[in-house]
Amino acid sequence: MFLSALELRNIIESSFLPKRCQCTLSPDLSMTVKVYSDRETDHLDLFVTGIDAQRLNGCREIKELLVGLRSDLEHHVIEHPYSSKSKAH
Repeated sequence: MFLSALELRNIIESSFLPKRCQCTLSPDLSMTVKVYSDRETDHLDLFVTGIDAQRLNGCREIKELLVGLRSDLEHHVIEHPYSSKSKAH
C-alpha cells in the first residue's frame, strides 16, 4: 500500500460526499466501507467487507475500487463481501 491508512480512508470517504461514508482498516489491512443514506441517520445504503487494502497500490486500483463501490451503491447492494475473484479486493 503506497498511502497511509489515514490518506486512503480520506480518499474513499470523501469520494462519497455529500453522503456519510465510514472506512475502517483492520490490522491485517482488510477494509470495510459503509455508506449511509445521510449525515443524520444510521441507515446503510452500502456495506462492503473484505476489501484487501494491500492491493491498493496506485491510483488505478483505488479508482477501480471506487467505481465498483459506486456501482454497488447505484444498484442498492446493501451488503457485499468482496470475493477473491473481484478486481477491487
